[in-house]
Amino acid sequence: MITLEEVSAVGYIAKPHGIKGEVSVHFDSMCFDEDEVNYFVFDMDGIFVPFFVENFRFKTDTTALYKFEDIDSEEKAKTLTGKTIYLKKEAILEEDLEDSIKFYIGFEVQEKNNGSLGKIKDVDESTQNTLFIVDNYGEELLIPATDYYITDIDELNKVIYMDLPEGLVDMDLAEEE
Repeated sequence: MITLEEVSAVGYIAKPHGIKGEVSVHFDSMCFDEDEVNYFVFDMDGIFVPFFVENFRFKTDTTALYKFEDIDSEEKAKTLTGKTIYLKKEAILEEDLEDSIKFYIGFEVQEKNNGSLGKIKDVDESTQNTLFIVDNYGEELLIPATDYYITDIDELNKVIYMDLPEGLVDMDLAEEE
């Protein structure tokens, strides 16, 4: 079984392309050798499932059209729309993985005053302020991913130690209620 700790997000499915099951894929960066990747992993209702590549063609440096095995209609392709694309970490070129903030997906966040906040399940880089998306025991926390708040990183045990401004965690949890 594939776990979150074994994979790293590399992009997302933008939309179906045509009627034969192709999908338009947007990659955050080309941090892998596309000719060496036989499959991508998708989170399907909490289970990481490999989808094997039948064929692909690039439209730009970061956009491609992919056809996956057993996805043979527009309806099936629509079920993948918006899904994050993951790769097993060993398929990602090492220098790119270590330089990427997504390297920290799966790390536990330990906060100075609140203890464990949960594990980083994703990273939001869509705005100027990058955020860790933390699974706080069923609730989603958005934590600024900045060196200013990070006090230490234990890569061996996969823990990020942070000292966050007072009330930040409480404010984030209150917004969800």
